Amino acid sequence: MHLFQDRNIVAFVLAAVVVAAAPSVDANEYKAGPLVIDRPWTRATPGGAKVAGGYMTIRNTGTTPDRLVGGSFVRATRFEVHEMRMEGSVMRMRALPKGLEIGPKQAVKLAPGGYHVMFMGLMQPLKQGERIKGQLVFEKAGTVDVDFVVEAIGAQGGGQHGETGGQPPRSHGH
Repeated sequence: MHLFQDRNIVAFVLAAVVVAAAPSVDANEYKAGPLVIDRPWTRATPGGAKVAGGYMTIRNTGTTPDRLVGGSFVRATRFEVHEMRMEGSVMRMRALPKGLEIGPKQAVKLAPGGYHVMFMGLMQPLKQGERIKGQLVFEKAGTVDVDFVVEAIGAQGGGQHGETGGQPPRSHGH
């Protein structure tokens, strides 16, 4: 009987160690060289939508700039890096063909109404709660696999982590 109890205790302790060492389900941080990609997310889409935006914060912990130049999203036929900004009294969106620079020791927030990535040619709707695979491509750090968490339609990405740099969020977006 003692041996059986000891095995149960050992199994329990091993299970506790494995659970403690496993990354949190909510941990959504990725690294590519000196770049840290924090919490990639997107919004749920209504049926028939062909585009969606992707958001995150990218921190460069290194001493040289890098650039987000592209990527992919498994449910879209195209992936582009974009910015939205005011030109006079009109909000304009445009692709950034040279990508988005992340300077050394800088964090750039991709958020609704500012810098973002576009998923074009969506093949099916995005549903709240899903985690959808994608890749980000950086000029120097290379390719990194990420999961985009799908938040509610109209979400503003409330789980912010005190980012600095980049463009401030604006009230307009997609």
